[in-house]
Amino acid sequence: MNHTTLGIHSTDNSFGFGYRINNNFESDQLFVKRFDNDLCNNLIVEFKKFISKENLKKVKKISVSIGPANFNASRLIVVLARTISQQINCPIESFSSFELMAKRIASKNNIFIDKQSFWIYKKLKWKGFIAGKYEICLDEENNIDLVIREKVKPKVIKELDIKELFFEANFNDEEDLRELLDLANKNLLNTNFNSWEKVLPLYPISPIN
Repeated sequence: MNHTTLGIHSTDNSFGFGYRINNNFESDQLFVKRFDNDLCNNLIVEFKKFISKENLKKVKKISVSIGPANFNASRLIVVLARTISQQINCPIESFSSFELMAKRIASKNNIFIDKQSFWIYKKLKWKGFIAGKYEICLDEENNIDLVIREKVKPKVIKELDIKELFFEANFNDEEDLRELLDLANKNLLNTNFNSWEKVLPLYPISPIN
């Protein structure tokens, strides 16, 4: 039986979709596009081009990034993911966009010490930052593999603590999409079919957060 995963992702200025069968990296199909002011219509149009109805019915899990990124884009892709989850009756799992880039940032900066933590931040246009905290957890079966745990979900902070490690957020559409698929496949057996109810866009400066 095929286990097909669908990933839906957005950044500050782009959106994308990913599709993987049986956690086979060679089966990956990725689509990325910069968005414009008509994102609402373009998102649906491009999604229909990306995946056929037949393949959509084969999806066993949806993985969606919830931000922090462009709030309108995050909101729209979350609505799309929740709607599809309900329509095809499959579970959905969400990850912050900082969590998706955390392993890439840790590898780039040679952070391989178990339990070492670091922050990923994005500077706000006015005072302050949005930042999340991440911890290195080496795989018990294979110490070479990096596993990242999100200790603190991205939130607004006034200033960066110079005593801790901080790295600026750096989106990479294709790599973040692949990580979105990776994380979903690790938890593929977690089949909570009502999980769409808990998936909401993450935007720390929104009045509701």
